[in-house]
Amino acid sequence: MMMRELIALWGSAAAALGNHLWQSTVFAVAVGVLTLSLRKNHARARYWLWLAASLKFLIPFSWLEGLGGRLAWVRGATASSGLSLVIEQVNQPFASSATPRISQAVPHSSSLLQRLPIILAVIWICGFLAVLTTWYVRWRRVVASIRESEPVSEGRELAALRRLECVMGIGQRVQMRISRTMLEPGIFGIVRPVLIWPQGISECLDDEHLEAVLAHELWHVRRRDNLAAALHMIVEAVFWFHPLVWWVGARLVDERERACDEQVLELGSKRNVYAESILKVCQFCVGSPLACVSGVTGSDLKKRMVHIMSEGMVRKLDFGRKILLTAAALAAFAAPVTIGLMTAAPNRAQAQVDDSAVGAKFESVTVKPSVLNTPTYDGGDIHMVKMMVSPSDFLARNVTIRTLIQEAYGVQANQVLGGPEWLDTAAFDIDAKTGQPENKERPVNKAAFERDAAINHQMLQSFLADRAKLTFHKETKVLPTYELVVADNGSKLKPSVSLESDMAENGAGRPMKPRQMMMNMDQNKVRAITGHEVSTDELAQQLSRQLEVHVVDQTGLKGSFDFVLHWSDAVPAASESAPGSEPSLFTALQQQLGLKLKPKERPTQVLVIDHVEKPAEE
Repeated sequence: MMMRELIALWGSAAAALGNHLWQSTVFAVAVGVLTLSLRKNHARARYWLWLAASLKFLIPFSWLEGLGGRLAWVRGATASSGLSLVIEQVNQPFASSATPRISQAVPHSSSLLQRLPIILAVIWICGFLAVLTTWYVRWRRVVASIRESEPVSEGRELAALRRLECVMGIGQRVQMRISRTMLEPGIFGIVRPVLIWPQGISECLDDEHLEAVLAHELWHVRRRDNLAAALHMIVEAVFWFHPLVWWVGARLVDERERACDEQVLELGSKRNVYAESILKVCQFCVGSPLACVSGVTGSDLKKRMVHIMSEGMVRKLDFGRKILLTAAALAAFAAPVTIGLMTAAPNRAQAQVDDSAVGAKFESVTVKPSVLNTPTYDGGDIHMVKMMVSPSDFLARNVTIRTLIQEAYGVQANQVLGGPEWLDTAAFDIDAKTGQPENKERPVNKAAFERDAAINHQMLQSFLADRAKLTFHKETKVLPTYELVVADNGSKLKPSVSLESDMAENGAGRPMKPRQMMMNMDQNKVRAITGHEVSTDELAQQLSRQLEVHVVDQTGLKGSFDFVLHWSDAVPAASESAPGSEPSLFTALQQQLGLKLKPKERPTQVLVIDHVEKPAEE
């Protein structure tokens, strides 16, 4: 893989990670504010909020935005350009169209920037391994303690444990083992929990103290606290560099212990007896080395004693706070889905078209391998890639199958993933007949053009399925895109005369200027787009083809325009420094049309090719 591709991939991944981190951070801060309003309520409500903040680090909002984008995809956007157009693209001779050209917008990266992805990856791996190693050492201590322990088959401890299991409604029996180590009583395991009970501690506890400690441990089992702690340990390992992750972990331990304290007291234990039982355990044992082995002595002991001994400090959630929590949960889910719906790139391939386009196929198709006999730009060695669409014909010269997929499904190069290598190198000449007559008396309007384009796209999709055996599936990925917006000094586009007015002005017997958009390039690599009766959305589509990434129209400009846009295909810095030379595409848009392109990462629907074959010559 080329270094520039690696840098582009790093830029995309870094932007996605940055978005995920700040979104997760804001979410955790919002949870912190919400817990303040619940500080006098049950600890279990605050615990679940902190657990949600933790799990948010494992669930990017982009997944939910992608869900919104998928809904937009299914609903379908407007069909691809309604133009009767001629597209001339450049191949030298067959550059891979799958590589985004978004890097044209930025200067070449320095050597430090090139090494930065590797440096950061090494730092992250070192931290990740350090966290795992620390936990592994602690885990070995717990495992060694269990191996040296002995199962309990009788005694007052086991009798109390079984009695409490019945009272608390725990159907699964918890195994009890006596440990010779000084580790505190704790629950080990998730699926088959085991209670580790230090040898000799029962002699320091009378029956009430014993039942209070056992009840605390059984509440950990019933609440699945070990599972939640294990999930947060994954978050800490992956995002070890984020201090907020460790702070959330501390809050989780605080609230889970306080929640168990409250539930033990609700079960009937006396406050002073329960507080004494915890203090006796602290005098006799040491705390658990792992958060996923739930014990008794976790959290700030002084605050816990104050909380246990203070009556009337805990209130149940009232109706208002229940509404607040419900609204917050709905907002957390609905907001990114709504954003995905609003920002999803329109999928012209899934457009809702009239019934005449459904199942449409070419009447006849001739396919031949291209022999590069297409015209060149002013006698140069760069061959055109030409596609011409009309109501009765589809003509393609020097086109690859990937280019046909892009045209058929209204996507750009970086939205077509996978496929064999020849997808970008084998070129074909295609002549197809739609079976529709070239009726010159038919109404000339935008709706007619859009209907013809939708039918042609459906026919091209049928051709790819039948002759190229194309199958694919759709996914949502965060991809680099551009937004086409009005520049700071305002738009310079000139509104065009409508087709109907143009026809009336020219008269029935005079040539009428067609509604079209053409792209060409001379031997000096100066490109030009000439448009008549073209909307800004259609201009964005043509710019998408030039940049090979999706360009979304965000100008807000309505109607159609006439324009000529010309720029240099050379390196921007070199082309703009020479006197009389053409500017880069990004500069030309601002200078000539009053528009500009803004880079943006967004969830985008992509087509992942599962199977494709070269169409047989016919």
